[in-house]
Amino acid sequence: MLAALWAALRVYAVGVAVTMVQLLRRLRGGFRPPELPLQADRVAIVTGATRGVGLSTACQLARLGMRVIVAGNDEHRGHEVVARIQEESGPESAGVMLDPSGNTKDGFERHVGVNFLGHFLLTSLLLPALRASGHQGRKSRVITVCSSTHWVGQADVARLLGQSPAPCALAAYAGSKLALALFSLRLQRLLSALGDPVTANIVDPGVVDTALFAHAGWGTRAVQRFLGWLLFKTPDEGAWTSVYAAASPKLEGIGGRYLRDEAEAEVLGAARDLELQGHLWAESCRLTGAAWVAVGE
Repeated sequence: MLAALWAALRVYAVGVAVTMVQLLRRLRGGFRPPELPLQADRVAIVTGATRGVGLSTACQLARLGMRVIVAGNDEHRGHEVVARIQEESGPESAGVMLDPSGNTKDGFERHVGVNFLGHFLLTSLLLPALRASGHQGRKSRVITVCSSTHWVGQADVARLLGQSPAPCALAAYAGSKLALALFSLRLQRLLSALGDPVTANIVDPGVVDTALFAHAGWGTRAVQRFLGWLLFKTPDEGAWTSVYAAASPKLEGIGGRYLRDEAEAEVLGAARDLELQGHLWAESCRLTGAAWVAVGE
């Protein structure tokens, strides 16, 4: 009980800190979208694109002229999103939080399976296509959506993969985001070592007014309902860092960065622990059957 309370308080403390920073920025003039060039010759695959930040990311990338592939776990919503993008941009153009519904059909804790292992496996399957699509001067990009809550994730592989139960859903969510940070930084090491024309970066959208809070406590949902317009980012504002990471010429050839508000920020020190990265990577390969090339081992 005390462990669950302590874990929840740590996550809420991070959330309050981020919302206060967002409030100050809004009072000082608000958020401004990044200025990016049209990129009609690029393809983007956006996971979780049926709602929230993923939906806004897909729409904004389509407006830049990219061909957007919508990936989500709701086929009907996916078709609706495609129709919306086509209506806005012309015919050429995923995550869970505090989910109490148990494990995925593969038996993984839902935060681990949906937020982390699904992306881990998908990236491994897409890597051949990413390598073939990139070249010097125009590299392919892997963008991993993290969260400031990764700062309070427990740096233990068994806990990160749900093999050791988290004290509460908040702790499981924070752990899944730390796992994503560990994955992305190790992925960049792998890509650099092999000389692949692919980069990997991490983005933090901030605290965004989306349906991710549907399973949060009544206090959090009350704050979202009555003060979300002031404290939280809109989905479009939350998507700007992802769009910046995917399309900005300033990030061409640059990987291994943690980005927040379209600028570089600090990642938890434990996320750069090479031994922890390696252990998580190996165990994730075992659980998903992903075939990655080992580096430095």
